Amino acid sequence: MKLRNRNIEQLHSDAFDVLIIGGGINGAATAAALSGKGAKVALIDRGDFAGSTSMHSSNLVWGGIKYMESKDFSLVRKLCKSRNHLIENYPSTVQEIRFLTNITRGFRHSPRYLWIGTWLYWLMGNAFTQRPRLLSPKDIKREEPIIGIEDSIGGFEYSDAYLHDNDARFVFNFVRHALNYGAIAANYVESLGAEREGDYWVTKARDVMNGETFDIRAKVLINAAGPWVDQHNALTGQKTTHQHLYSKGIHLVVPQLTDTKRVLAFFADDGRLFFVIPMGNRTCIGTTDTHMEHPEVEVTAEDIDFVLENINKRLTLDKPLGQEDIISTRCGVRPLAIKSDQGSDRDFLQLSRKHVVDTNADSAHISIFGGKLTDCLNVGDEIAEAVAELGVELPDQDFRWYGEPPNAVKQQFMDHAKRMNLDAMTATTSSEPLSSRLWRRYAEQAMPMLEKIRQDPAEADILIEGTEYIRCELEHARDHEMITQLEDFLRRRAKVSLVVHHEQLRQSKGLREACRVLFGEEADQRFEAYFAAHRDTAQPYVPKQEVTT
Repeated sequence: MKLRNRNIEQLHSDAFDVLIIGGGINGAATAAALSGKGAKVALIDRGDFAGSTSMHSSNLVWGGIKYMESKDFSLVRKLCKSRNHLIENYPSTVQEIRFLTNITRGFRHSPRYLWIGTWLYWLMGNAFTQRPRLLSPKDIKREEPIIGIEDSIGGFEYSDAYLHDNDARFVFNFVRHALNYGAIAANYVESLGAEREGDYWVTKARDVMNGETFDIRAKVLINAAGPWVDQHNALTGQKTTHQHLYSKGIHLVVPQLTDTKRVLAFFADDGRLFFVIPMGNRTCIGTTDTHMEHPEVEVTAEDIDFVLENINKRLTLDKPLGQEDIISTRCGVRPLAIKSDQGSDRDFLQLSRKHVVDTNADSAHISIFGGKLTDCLNVGDEIAEAVAELGVELPDQDFRWYGEPPNAVKQQFMDHAKRMNLDAMTATTSSEPLSSRLWRRYAEQAMPMLEKIRQDPAEADILIEGTEYIRCELEHARDHEMITQLEDFLRRRAKVSLVVHHEQLRQSKGLREACRVLFGEEADQRFEAYFAAHRDTAQPYVPKQEVTT
């Protein structure tokens, strides 16, 4: 909380080149790009960073193979290059993964036709990943026994990428980069609207935690509010060439269905791609695609029935998945960019997730519509160009604002970890060595953790039962990751609440201790507030069940 409080004080007193409204992937990447290139940047979000669409994705970084069917080849080419760029620059976090797709009798295309499409997709991605494969029904059953092949006419396998950690963690790391570059960021700060006064936008802001209001002054205002871009534009009187449609998607997290590290892809009853995605010792299944009139959504019984019905039709499990198998749910909207004069009667199933940068040069206002995780580096660079055109000086235009540290820094970390025999301290229940885990999540910021562990090996002890989080990670989160509410840690900096049963968390002595680390004297209050606000979406859990997070 100290970091957040210091930053709010600076929001009060400083004037900025740019104020960014919204800390999802668009706002976070924009903050990192602009601050890295030398602009004086402020970033606020009325909730936590990545608190909406950016924490409800499929955790996939993909080139948009589904847009091949609509022949949007330029978008596919762009997204494939973006995917490759992320894999190259975040090798510990964004990793290639195979997709195995089963085609059933009566589908609109044959497996061979689709397989040829995957070759075109592979070539459009510069042959960066492993080659596609054509599979017979027997091949599919041999490699993935849980797939039902009674109606199968074959399938294919191709590559895209996924996030080793959760999507919200990936977004926060851009916020962390921005802070390192000098940006001032604060979560739980709401914009109540803004007006142009001379050379500055004056935004009326409210600290959600205590209700206090104050003004933030900035030369350029960037609306990166995700699904709420249109609503905030209404507050500031902005007319734009684009607007949003909303498509709701949900996922269910269930016990691990297969131990193979690949995504199983099917075509759901509505014709859309449907995934079975590995999530450590869990499996994430979905998604739905439901047109919504507004961005505030929740999981319904119909949503759950749709996902369970589709997955049980396509897998041959010993026991069909039911409500009792659901550990947690994910639910959010995809903000889909359309021209303002096109109306809301478009077929949203055919709309892409492309982003649009809508600039009003007269008022120095930028709105970001659409977007997705895969395209985030392009968003950052494009906004930097747009801000420069509005007259904001960027002293370090060519600065590389993204990516993991150089290999030399990683090698220094690994050498230090090896000298202190860090990996020998890895818990037997953990899914990977401590050195790999700490580097992937924190990069060079993990160096002080090594020193803490060297001085006191108890700092490497797992604090919350059934997870992999060690004591010094919690201390780091308290000091550097702006944990304001318990959910910020459980759901976004980590993915604990996605993969650990709700009731297991409530009974966890380790979580009580983690709250004391994170919140000090307010630990019990934050613990009780979290469980009062979050209902149990899981069925009774089995004690001593180990998971990896």
